[in-house]
Amino acid sequence: MDIYLVGGAVRDKLLGLTVVDHDYVVVGSSPAQMKQQGFKEVGKDFPVFLHPETGDEYALARTERKSGRGYKGFDVDFSSDITLEQDLERRDLTINAIAQDETGTLFDPYQGQEDLNNKVLRHISPAFAEDPLRVLRVARFAARFHHLGFSVAPETLSLMTELSNQGELEYLTAERVWVETHKALSTKSPQVYFEVLRECGALKVLFPEIDQLWGIPNPEKWHPEIDTGVHTMMVLEQAARKTEDVCVRFAAAVHDLGKGVTPKDQWPQHRGHEEAGVPLIKNLCRRIKAPKDYENLAVHVSRFHLHSHKMFELRAKTVHKVLKSIGAYKKEAILEQFSLACEADFNGRLGLEDKPYPQKALLHQCYTASNKIDAQPLIERGYEGAKLGDAIERERIRRIKSVLEKEKAAQ
Repeated sequence: MDIYLVGGAVRDKLLGLTVVDHDYVVVGSSPAQMKQQGFKEVGKDFPVFLHPETGDEYALARTERKSGRGYKGFDVDFSSDITLEQDLERRDLTINAIAQDETGTLFDPYQGQEDLNNKVLRHISPAFAEDPLRVLRVARFAARFHHLGFSVAPETLSLMTELSNQGELEYLTAERVWVETHKALSTKSPQVYFEVLRECGALKVLFPEIDQLWGIPNPEKWHPEIDTGVHTMMVLEQAARKTEDVCVRFAAAVHDLGKGVTPKDQWPQHRGHEEAGVPLIKNLCRRIKAPKDYENLAVHVSRFHLHSHKMFELRAKTVHKVLKSIGAYKKEAILEQFSLACEADFNGRLGLEDKPYPQKALLHQCYTASNKIDAQPLIERGYEGAKLGDAIERERIRRIKSVLEKEKAAQ
């Protein structure tokens, strides 16, 4: 048998990036031979084995032939006479179809190194269009390598558009959509993922709530970029600059969904869009099976991001309502996530990308002052049950008011 390092490990090594996972393809072997050498079989649809010592994945060389709809409709051949070149041909992009043997020699039958040098994401063969999941994968790679200057080849984008228009994306499971989206949100340029999906028509299929934001105007006074879709991508870009927290980035991507349902006769105003976005976010999260904490934070950001922006104008009771509603008194980390998403929204506007956001610091000051209330003196004064809770809230509001008054006096 011959063993080759393949896929992302070879690609990332050539790009000078840190290699995380090592995947290998085995040519000229069989499941029985692999097991005899101590490998543990884990693949369900085709033979994949774990190395007995390193735990790395070793897959038998295989070919795939389309036999049904979606990304699971394939007949797989993993017989021992499958060649390395045949195995590499079934992969998605040329840059992912480079193999390396144990001596370090590279095998590159589809000019992946040339595309790496030219910073192009290009499909290998027309068989690319047989797997709709590849539309999301290419968009994710475009986001991951955007900072290096990579772009999608026009002919590959054309195939992605065909897949989107033919209804193949509808066969993707929610789990697969979420996995690819989560990975994309983890990249340096997550906004590129959604931009590429929009360019090939996939966004309106998978994320129609986001897709409909393009072409919807905002007041130029507050949004020099005007277009809501453009603003949303700017907010997501800002969120990626400020934090690696994918939950915050997701909230940034969906914070303005309510503007997508504003009646045209009300444009460019969007009164009530904060609350209007809540059911849209919930439906989107449940459709793609996003984790509950992602949904919760996104809902909080949609509902209260304007409150955060108006911190210097709010009453103490309103600030307390925001802190209590988002769950800050129960879990402090939520406040940081919420305020980061709001800051990204504030900076996600043309010409305001680097403008300071003092509202964040003031909100945190109000939280710090009102968080830890010693209930013992209140209990000694006879408060208990619901009345004790009300007394604690009054004390929190009093402390928040003190912070706000000091801030006003200092201005």
